[in-house]
Amino acid sequence: MSQKYLPLKDHDTPIKVLFTGYLSAVGIGYFFALLQILFTHGMADGKFGLSVDDIVYSYYGNRSGSVLETQLNGAMKQNASTEQRFKIIQWVRDGAELNTYKADGIEAIVEERCVMCHNAQAPAGMPDFNKFEKLKALTTQDTGATFNSLIRVSHVHLFGISFIFMFVGLIFSFSETTSTKYKCIAVGMPYIFLVTDILSWWLTKINPLFAWLIILAGMGMGISFMFMWAISLSEMWLYKKIYIEAGGVYGQKLRTLYRTIFPPETGKNLLPMLSVVAKKAYEQWQHNVLPLFKNLLNRLNKPTK
Repeated sequence: MSQKYLPLKDHDTPIKVLFTGYLSAVGIGYFFALLQILFTHGMADGKFGLSVDDIVYSYYGNRSGSVLETQLNGAMKQNASTEQRFKIIQWVRDGAELNTYKADGIEAIVEERCVMCHNAQAPAGMPDFNKFEKLKALTTQDTGATFNSLIRVSHVHLFGISFIFMFVGLIFSFSETTSTKYKCIAVGMPYIFLVTDILSWWLTKINPLFAWLIILAGMGMGISFMFMWAISLSEMWLYKKIYIEAGGVYGQKLRTLYRTIFPPETGKNLLPMLSVVAKKAYEQWQHNVLPLFKNLLNRLNKPTK
């Protein structure tokens, strides 16, 4: 059967440069995205490094305390001294009243340590601590990410990351060292992991047990991305050295790694796994989310006196 596409190694040099530039840019972008996760979600429990607790605090919340307390013991821990953090937390636990805001020196601490970032010029979503009511709103129970923020971030990630994987997958589809079967798996898996990742945010908001699903989905996306990224670049510029001159040793290693990540039974195991996830999600919807919506509708339909 004749080949229906031009392999990566045979593309004109300008096309290779174009593909390489794009892959390099998104590769660097992916790296900085991981750093951003480490320094935001990864600090939710006050310790550097991403853990299940970080995920739970970010989406479900630390419901044993307030939002402000969670931030002061987590991501914002380095921005104030232990004594200052203790005073703010104690003020919150004492009721966070306006009359003690100045008397207890909380206002001075906020002006010194917080308003440099939390001000009127801050990015959207960051409260302005020059307004007491904005600070007061954070003294309530920490319930994690709000539904408004989840809606905003979900649609941005679905649109943006889908485009990234579309172009990475398109470039990878011109590779010739991977069979069509495994190409389909490699190109399709990122989208499955992406949807699973977004869905697991909402599920974790309802039940912290789903935090593990966020980590697994993120790892799956990362592995899929790196595999397509590495194969594409190696075939464009190192095809002869890796796959021919070295007797195919390096190519064989890559294929072995690929089969380890995506074994032949992947397709068989994937559907049962997704079935279990879907069943759990449906149960959570039935027992937790649906009653909330019904209660909300009842309140909206209840006639005002």
